[in-house]
Amino acid sequence: MVRRPVQIPLDGEVLEGDLAVPTGPRGLVVFAHGSGSSRFSPRNRFVAERLQQVQFATLLLDLLTPEEEREDQRTGRLRFDIPLLTERVLRAVDWVAAHPELRDLRVGLFGASTGAAAALRAAAAAPDRVAAVVSRGGRPDLALEALPRVQAPTLLIVGGADEPVLRLNQQAAALLACHHRLEVIPGAGHLFEEPGALEQVAQLAADWFARYLPPESPPA
Repeated sequence: MVRRPVQIPLDGEVLEGDLAVPTGPRGLVVFAHGSGSSRFSPRNRFVAERLQQVQFATLLLDLLTPEEEREDQRTGRLRFDIPLLTERVLRAVDWVAAHPELRDLRVGLFGASTGAAAALRAAAAAPDRVAAVVSRGGRPDLALEALPRVQAPTLLIVGGADEPVLRLNQQAAALLACHHRLEVIPGAGHLFEEPGALEQVAQLAADWFARYLPPESPPA
């Protein structure tokens, strides 16, 4: 496993990221954090480690620059700027496509909370570059206009006790024209802090990407 920090150019600034590439990777998963989180999110890092164990490369990155992060900590505004977050996800996807070590890998997106909306909008905008999407406790309602255009197979994971977000995901699933599935983890809340809940998220994500990221995967 090769692990290293990376910087993705951004109009005179950079987005900081952590890249992990196992030997013979089966694909690459870009993580889109949301709701004030960052590449240091313990929940997303847990999922990333599970994906690495089954031979997926992962890219965890901050979708906000340090200055933007300081502003967001004061106002909470940028974490809900879905067009901005979407543009950052697409920058990361473009960076992967231009990277000699990574450009032959199929790319999946793993989005949490508002980052899931950005991941879905990015998938709709780049159907030739995004092969699969997984949403954990996501807010797909913030990407409603893009949902019918998503072509990548999409897995929506929601906690059964997270009733408001569950309803939003049920409504969003009805708008998806791509192959999709809504997976409800009984008793889990929004942060999947209950015993075994995050392990279920990680396994579901690993299974989804194993099915849809490798080039030999059958069509949906």
